[in-house]
Amino acid sequence: MYVADSRAGSPSAPAAADGATRPPAGRRRAAVAPTVLALGTVSLVTDVSSEMVTAVLPLYLVAGLGLSPLGFGLLDGIYNGFSALVRLAGGHLADRGGGRHKWVAGLGYGISALCKPLLLLVHTLTPIGLVLAADRTGKGLRTAPRDALISLSSSPETRGRAFGVHRAMDTAGALLGPLVAFLILRATVDGYDAVFTVSFCVAVVGVLVLVLFVPGGRRQPVPAGPPARTAPADRPTLRAAVGLLHRHELRRITVCALLLGLATVSDSFVYLLLQRRLGVPDRWFALLPLGTAAAFLVLAVPLGRLADRAGRWTVFLAGHAALLLAYTLLLTSWHGTALPYAVLLLHGGFYAATDGVLMAAASEGVPEHLRSSGLALVQTGQALARFACSLGFGAAWTVWGDRTALTASAVALAACAAFSLTLRPRDKATA
Repeated sequence: MYVADSRAGSPSAPAAADGATRPPAGRRRAAVAPTVLALGTVSLVTDVSSEMVTAVLPLYLVAGLGLSPLGFGLLDGIYNGFSALVRLAGGHLADRGGGRHKWVAGLGYGISALCKPLLLLVHTLTPIGLVLAADRTGKGLRTAPRDALISLSSSPETRGRAFGVHRAMDTAGALLGPLVAFLILRATVDGYDAVFTVSFCVAVVGVLVLVLFVPGGRRQPVPAGPPARTAPADRPTLRAAVGLLHRHELRRITVCALLLGLATVSDSFVYLLLQRRLGVPDRWFALLPLGTAAAFLVLAVPLGRLADRAGRWTVFLAGHAALLLAYTLLLTSWHGTALPYAVLLLHGGFYAATDGVLMAAASEGVPEHLRSSGLALVQTGQALARFACSLGFGAAWTVWGDRTALTASAVALAACAAFSLTLRPRDKATA
């Protein structure tokens, strides 16, 4: 499999100003670095595990354990937003020492894997929340180091494609996970317990693939002569990481991601809304995420390449326009058979146009030695905003109903998108 980082090429390979290693003259550069493919394999396997749980969790909590929409909103906010509290720590740990990206990411994958069997033992709000918080701690630790490895192993002009390829492989796992969960629920008596058990086994495989086949991180060159003194501003400290927000472009990207995250309704709520609109039987509920995953899988690479050429921020905002259209369809009186296909296609298109594209755009304004920390800043703002949105949407659903809650979210998304146009960073994608 993939056992070498493309950036650790031959000693004669020239280095570019941005730190990426260029291939020797006459040698065609690979479209996607082996490190990206290796990390994509890890993400594919891990997403099979995590999406098995995500697919059944809303129904398990609301129908199985009888939680109210407000209680579910609290747990969903924890599940999707708690990682924000540790993302900066994960990015900082990965940056210190220069080669810890793989091992910090591996720690995060391992923690998440260990949380899967714990779901078999908890049945009330507080312990479930603690298990989900621990699971998201693992995700928070691994996300920034993983994305930093993707960014560092790719040239600036191909980062959109690299993130698109990784997200496509990641989404292939997201496509398989709900399908596996559906088959397990259909074939077993204690379906939820079986889903959580199989999820743990698959997660362990993902950790093993990471340890065995992903390179450890960027290699530090050994300078000739006495070691050079490192300026304090160049050291990967927490102060230096937070100081990245003084960079104009990165600050604008972070603010825009935060604002738009405040109006991004959780996937689980979208699927619950679709189930209510269409009367989907409980046994078919786990298949709804397949529509989103399939659209994401098909569109991730094309939209990543488009972002490299047409502008990453243009594609990012277009993705939120697709999400707004999906909300609008859910609010209309249309009950046609094409409704779920249209909503899920737009929902998957939203992720394809925003997830990896945002990281590719943010990478432009962050130096190599702080790459994990810089990406973690953006991810933290976005995750905290989505945590707040889950809490607010769950509360609004409980008090005023699902339709009013979604209407408020759609209006907020339109307003945040319009305001983000005024803060729009300068696109640096190459044509």
